[in-house]
Amino acid sequence: MFLREALFLILTACSKGLGRNVKPQIPSVASFTPSHDGAFELSSAVHIIVDSRHARYGTPSLWEFASTFREDLQEVMPHARVAPVLLSSSALANSTALSCIYLMLDSSFKSALFNAQPTDEGYDIHIAQNAIVIKGSAPLGVWWGTRTLLQQVVVQLAQGAGSVSFPAGNISDSPGWEVRGFMLDAGRHWFETSFLSDLCIYASFFKLNELHLHASDNLWNPAFLYGDGNEGWKHLYAAFRFQPPPGSPIEGLVPRRNESWSKQEFYQMQDTCAKHGIAIVPEIDTPGHSLVINQWKPELMEKGAPDHLNLSYPDTIPTIKAIWDEFLPWFSAGEVSIGADEYDASLANDYISFVNEMSTYISSRGGKGIRIWGTNEPSMTMFVSPNITVQHWDLPGDDVPVRLMRQGYHVINSEQVFLYLDGKTSEDGQFPQELDQDLMWAGAPGGRGWAPNIFSATDPTNNTRADDPNLRGAIFTLWNDWGNNATTALEIYYQLAQSIAVFGEKSWAGSDVRPTVLTRAQFDAVYPALNAAAPGQNLNRVVKPVRGNVVFEYLGSYTSLDTHVPSVGPPYTLSFSVKPDAESPNTGLLFSGADSKLHVANLTFEATGQLYALGYVLPLNRYTTVAIHATREYTYAVIDGNEADPRYWYTLMDIWGDYMALGNMSFTAPSAHIGGDGFRGTIKGVKLTLGA
Repeated sequence: MFLREALFLILTACSKGLGRNVKPQIPSVASFTPSHDGAFELSSAVHIIVDSRHARYGTPSLWEFASTFREDLQEVMPHARVAPVLLSSSALANSTALSCIYLMLDSSFKSALFNAQPTDEGYDIHIAQNAIVIKGSAPLGVWWGTRTLLQQVVVQLAQGAGSVSFPAGNISDSPGWEVRGFMLDAGRHWFETSFLSDLCIYASFFKLNELHLHASDNLWNPAFLYGDGNEGWKHLYAAFRFQPPPGSPIEGLVPRRNESWSKQEFYQMQDTCAKHGIAIVPEIDTPGHSLVINQWKPELMEKGAPDHLNLSYPDTIPTIKAIWDEFLPWFSAGEVSIGADEYDASLANDYISFVNEMSTYISSRGGKGIRIWGTNEPSMTMFVSPNITVQHWDLPGDDVPVRLMRQGYHVINSEQVFLYLDGKTSEDGQFPQELDQDLMWAGAPGGRGWAPNIFSATDPTNNTRADDPNLRGAIFTLWNDWGNNATTALEIYYQLAQSIAVFGEKSWAGSDVRPTVLTRAQFDAVYPALNAAAPGQNLNRVVKPVRGNVVFEYLGSYTSLDTHVPSVGPPYTLSFSVKPDAESPNTGLLFSGADSKLHVANLTFEATGQLYALGYVLPLNRYTTVAIHATREYTYAVIDGNEADPRYWYTLMDIWGDYMALGNMSFTAPSAHIGGDGFRGTIKGVKLTLGA
């Protein structure tokens, strides 16, 4: 009875159309075949129905994906009423009396990658006047179909449509490549799992399917690392992010417990990512980049290279195995990365033996495959097992990917010319702030667009076919070579946001393979709306003003006040007047929020656990007016209305020990609370507006 009564409330779809095609979206769909049956209008009351025969199939299940889809659809259509997900054992979507979105699995449904290998990520969307049916061979394919539908809704609403409708017909779509991911260096920069989860949710909207989490590493400064008698390596920043339980034999591996993820925190993040179609591929980098291990057990280090392990020392490999024994049960992905890049080439045989041994060990202990960074370790007698996937990054210095594929290796493209980013800056401007749009759209030989089969911008012989059977896909990377103080977490998102979207198009649809691929103009036109509306997260820290562009305004005088606005992303202007307490002028906070704080002492911003002082001391016994202006590129203060002398918040970065670089900082508005943490002065005339 409940099912009948619920379905009775669904509005009958009308036949108003939007033309004979679907809107451009990111990534583009492989094909749309229109029919002559009008259109499906997404009514103000919509039901999502799951085929009960397969509702609990898979991990995550079709039902779990459907539940998330319902939440997302409600978010992008806030004035609609999306009812709770229903179950049905028959294709109710075929009934002419219903208006619904029906999710189903079909074991006979087939889809393939460009190399003709079968994939369970493909889907079909059948659109009729009264119903939409999304089907795939597995829940993940249906999930990607819901992303397509959501993007169509977002684009139409952004273009001012009074109602959302879909032309009748059939969408057929599948990815070109198996691996479509992004790597984040979390070894040199600390990130909360809540932030990483939000990144997964955002990336999923553009059909990426992996987060490669580089979870152990160290800063690199030769003045600290090398030289006889040099013990600076003991104090150089190094981190390992997985937190062993108390009493574990490897507990000493984590020197910064407050900068590590507990098992529960990691599980929750991994589950959130999985429920959005994203697998976390963890990396524990050895035998190079291993300073954090050697700081724990100095006897394991290679002589003269504290960031390298001595693979011939008896306890080294057992220690690495013990680390994997502790954490392998945490990981749900079918593969892990052991890093294995930039090791001593003179120890090639030791390196190759180690890599192969770890491949066998991890397979036997956890049933997982491994990946390594492409590294040229010359040996005339040994070779890396072809069962190991090589993640290429440096042509031709470290490997030649087309040669590897001819030799039978599976390759993932992370070529640095196209796919490397660095937090805030890079040495001599080597890498862009976000993926270079010129390279993505016209950087391949002949002015063609980049795709995972493109490794060289200039030499076609170093590129391969889109359907190469040994090309698994691509992962773009964001390194944090300059450490925690170089960026806030949200500055990292600003670098990733558009990069994820353009990479989503290129790693799903490729370039010059399908006639439906996006042009750069189409991408540029549709991206802003999709970025703004991507559901399930608020990395842009968008808030709704109370009037005009005013988020809040408090004209009175305060020592402490809650605003109930957690955080506001740039651009914004936060203006106020402040008089510090004469007895404790440097104590307390002026403002605090979910992502940042502003201390009264030296007008110091705090974000991601780091302090950034403006270096301005507030005068005593009088009010000082301060206007903070922020964009995604910088934050500055105007003191007492002196526009001619803006004061910027900076950070100082050590670039490989060669020179110090100055960088602007972008902070979110610390908007949740005025005053606090012992502040005894007075703040008045507080106003937060959108726009810098």
